[in-house]
Order: sequence, then structure tokens, then C-alpha cells
Amino acid sequence: MCNFAPHMSTIIYPSPIFGPVHSRRLGISLGINLLPADGKVCSFDCIYCECGFNEDHRPTLPLPTREEVAARLEEKLLQMTAEGQLPDVLTFAGNGEPTCHPHFAEIIDDVIRLRNQYCPRAKVSVLSNSTMIHRQAVHDALMRVDNNILKLDTVDPIYINKVDHPNGTYDVEKIIERMKAFNGHIIIQTMFMRGEVTRLESGVGSQESVDNIGEEYVGPWLEAVKAIKPQQVMIYTIDRETPTEGLLKATREQLDAIRDRVIAAGIPCTASY
Repeated sequence: MCNFAPHMSTIIYPSPIFGPVHSRRLGISLGINLLPADGKVCSFDCIYCECGFNEDHRPTLPLPTREEVAARLEEKLLQMTAEGQLPDVLTFAGNGEPTCHPHFAEIIDDVIRLRNQYCPRAKVSVLSNSTMIHRQAVHDALMRVDNNILKLDTVDPIYINKVDHPNGTYDVEKIIERMKAFNGHIIIQTMFMRGEVTRLESGVGSQESVDNIGEEYVGPWLEAVKAIKPQQVMIYTIDRETPTEGLLKATREQLDAIRDRVIAAGIPCTASY
């Protein structure tokens, strides 16, 4: 049994609607959280997640229902209309992985309908870790949203297991093939970071690098990105406190260098610091 030395600081979002918040990448964003309001449900357990570790935030409340999500979203959009501040984007995010919800596809349809009714200029965005895109209903629903933002932190399986901690089987080669199946209707989002973390093994700590900004990571990742042919790439680094100590932001220069390589490959790319 091994784990990382914890650093307790987390954000648990209200459910099913939160915000609006100002997003670094998306503008005025109204959040849609398909997970319980009192905990985290995710198919990853990333060491950099602002919501903390899964085991520290087991929810007691149920998932919000499809009907509850639609009712609360309409209520909020009516309020925002009255206040004269409509969102730029409706973003599926929150306490874990939104595509885990059993009615994700139907909720996407409800949100698109309400968007068209109240704020037709707003984009519908989904932030996903890609673990459910093998499900046909999830794939088809993501084809219907404006911004299908899927995570690909690296193509190195050892790094993925060390940093993203997927629950169950995560085959990065299969994920890449599924990403190609969106035929370009996909935005790839990648976290770049530096630092060393303390790995605890039988009570003994050892330092382990979590850098993914070296050529051994960036080169193969860039080749995968070119094969996927996304409409855009979003690269970013740590912005908030993390549950694991020792994580450091990638520098502006490092992110800019990676961004420029993506752009040179003919793919639009933004970097958020």
C-alpha cells in the first residue's frame, strides 16, 4: 500500500448549479455539477485536484436527478436574465466526473434546450477526464455540446497511474483512439506541472518527480495530439491549492514553449498560467 503525503485544502462545489464564476479559459461560467453537494465522485483521483482526494470526501447525498438539474438551471437562468448578466458558458464541472451520471446524455439535451431558450449565445462546455467516452451515449452527447473538453495529461501510463490515479482500467491507447472518433469535435485539456512529492511506502517516505514538461513527456503527447486532430488544445498549470504537497506550477516560459509547438503543428492552443 502506498500513497502521497496529504496537504489538506479542498473546494467542494454546490450541486446541481453553482456560480457564476469567472473561468480563466471560458469567461463567465455557470457551473453544472452532476455530483452530490457534500462530496466527490470521480473515476480519477488526481493528486492536483482542487476537490481533494476521493476517500476524504465520500458523499452521503445522492446524485441530483435529471429533473432537479433542469429545474434548478432554469431557476438560475431566469434570475440571471432579470439581473441582465447572462453566462458566456454553461459548464459541466464540479465535484468529480460529470459523465459518470447515469442520465448524463438526457441532461445534456435538457441543458441545450434551456440554453436555446434563455441564453442562445452561451456555449455548453463539458470538462471530462475521458474515462467514459467509450460509452456510445456519452460519445453522442459530447458530440452535441459546443465545447467537448477532454483531459489528456500525458500518454505515459506510469505517469497517469502516479498522478491521475484512475479507478479501474485506464488504457491510454484506447482513450486516444476514442478521442479520434470525435472527428475533430474535441478540445484537449492538459495539466503541466513540476515538483517532487513524498511517496509513502510502508511508512517510509521517498521523493518522486511529477514533472511532465520534459521532452520525454511533451514529445509523445504532441504526437498523440496531432493524431487526434482536435479543434483546439488548452494547456494549463496549477491554479489553486492541491491536496498533495510539493506540486509546483509550470513556468510561463515552459507553457509558452509547449503552446508554440502545438500551434506550429497547425492546432490552435491557449496557455493558462
